[in-house]
Amino acid sequence: MPKVNLKAKEIKIKIVYYGPGRSGKTTNLEYIHTALNQGTSSKMVTSNTEGDRTLFFDFLPMGLGKVKGFDVRLQLFTVPGQVKYASTRKMVLRGADGVIFVADSLKIRREKNMLSLQDMHQNLRDYGMSIFKIPLVIQYNKRDLPKEGIPVMTIEQMQRDCNRQLKAPYFPASAIKGQGVAKTLKACLKLTLQSVMKSIG
Repeated sequence: MPKVNLKAKEIKIKIVYYGPGRSGKTTNLEYIHTALNQGTSSKMVTSNTEGDRTLFFDFLPMGLGKVKGFDVRLQLFTVPGQVKYASTRKMVLRGADGVIFVADSLKIRREKNMLSLQDMHQNLRDYGMSIFKIPLVIQYNKRDLPKEGIPVMTIEQMQRDCNRQLKAPYFPASAIKGQGVAKTLKACLKLTLQSVMKSIG
């Protein structure tokens, strides 16, 4: 549930970037912070650890203007992808209003994508939430790599692996180049705001 402050007329929305280690979650936030957050004092907190760029979370509050008289404030988080940080991942996912799943297009990461999606599904269930009901968008990242001769999966293959049952909106992207990053976030934000408006009437 979003945090609604009736006195201050403010809604605080939390969107979590989820996915396997090194899939590009932090790179998404870095691009958003640089390109879409100009002229604000928002700070991004990043924790790097051996083998994974994000140990805890990245935090990026962004003012979004008013929705039905309420100021909307957006918080963006990423989870650490490595298996050993399972408890931290679960903690960061708590209270999420929307989720962006960042899948790695590299062929060698196919199994890691599916395991991470299963992990997210279970963590949501533990919080009494459904992966089929939470606002969810899937991003297929690293679509620029074929130009460098690096083998990647087709979008069709990734759709079968990750989105056959979910049928969530999806976007091919290159987070490192900023391609598809804004589209992914805007789609998730739209779904999340629709859900929030229903929940608060």
